[in-house]
Order: sequence, then structure tokens, then C-alpha cells
Amino acid sequence: MMKADAIIVSAGKGQRFMEGRKKQFFFLGGKPILAHTLDQFDACPLIRSILLVVGQEDQDYCLKEIIEKFQYRKISQIIPGGKRRQDSVRNGLDALSADAKIIVIHDGVRPFVTKEMIEESIRSATRFGAAIIAMPVKDTIKMAHPDGTVLKTLERESLYQAQTPQAFQAPFIREAYLKATEDGFIGTDDASLVERLGKKIHILPGAYTNIKITTLEDLMLANLILKMRAHTKGEEG
Repeated sequence: MMKADAIIVSAGKGQRFMEGRKKQFFFLGGKPILAHTLDQFDACPLIRSILLVVGQEDQDYCLKEIIEKFQYRKISQIIPGGKRRQDSVRNGLDALSADAKIIVIHDGVRPFVTKEMIEESIRSATRFGAAIIAMPVKDTIKMAHPDGTVLKTLERESLYQAQTPQAFQAPFIREAYLKATEDGFIGTDDASLVERLGKKIHILPGAYTNIKITTLEDLMLANLILKMRAHTKGEEG
């Protein structure tokens, strides 16, 4: 099986949690959220290298307090991110080795990704060109008018909540980002850029626990998920 190179995007400048820390560096179960994410990618046998994109001011912290402290072996570079997530991914693509065949992109604040999700996304991208992890939407989704009134109800059966990792054959994602830059297009995820090329993107099942931690409520849920997993492992042991 062809090995992939990963871009972990953790350059968010948004809400800071308690103690003034950025969300990706807040501790969850005794280690930073970002470290939980890196654990899975570093241990995945189908990952060749990891390129970590962080805020320029956070590079030293990541090197000393995360990479060196937890002894990750596959992180090849730490590079500064951009103004938006899309800019950060583009920086990662520009810095990534030219011989990369499959590129996996993942949010640093999704710590409950599993090696199985990573491996399945790589296998699917190798076979089909592009793959995302997603879950069926559980709530009813309404489309609204600008005035805040309901326009219509969308058919829930065909709606999915996109997650990461998202994996692509390197030429697809590089071309997609080049075209987006030329057109001034800003997407909400990496797959939306590839969609503009007319490429088919395969959907793989993720997990409702594969949450993106962006608020204090998310952090509370993450602690519950962590405790639930520890309890399950204890019962299995």
C-alpha cells in the first residue's frame, strides 16, 4: 500500500480557553489536544511524514513542549500558517515534498481521529483519487431567507457532516488549491476545492465522536469522550 504524507493544520488564532491557551494547546487528559491528534498519525503505518502547520509564534512551543516531549518520529517540518485555514493548508502544500503521492489533511483539534479512519481515507484516495470522512446529519436542516425565515427544509437523507481526515492524490489537491488561488475562491473544507474540478469524492464513515474542539462546550464533551474510552478499555482489559 502506498504511504501518504499528512498535513496537520493547527494554526487557529480563534478563541482561547482557560489560562490564556489556544484551543489546540489546552490539556485534555494530561496532554495537549494537538498531541492526541499527533499520536494517531505518528503511529499510523501508512503515514510516511507529518507536516505540522502552526502559528508562527507557536513554533518553538510545539517543538519543545509537544514534538520533543512526546518524541514524535514522523514530523518532518513545522511551518507557519496563514491568515485563514485555507492559507495554512496552501502553505503546507507548498512546503511538502514534491514526491508526495497521497496527501492527508487533518484538523489539529480533532483529537479523536483513529488510525482506522486515516488508513481507510488513504486506501480510498489511492483507489479513487479523493476521499473524506463524514457522518450522516442527524438534525433537520433548514435553509433560510436573509431575513431569518425558513426558505425550505433540506432532505436529510442525502446530507452528511464532513469531518477530517480528507485524503487526495497529490495532483488533485495541488491543482485544486492552485485554481482556488487564481479564482479567489474560499472553501469551507479541502474537498470543496476539489469538487470545483469536477472530481468525484468518496465518502467514508467517520464517528460522531470525531469532534472538532472549538468551544468550551466541545472541550467538556471531549473530556466525556476520553473518560468513556478509558472506561471501555478498562472493561476490555
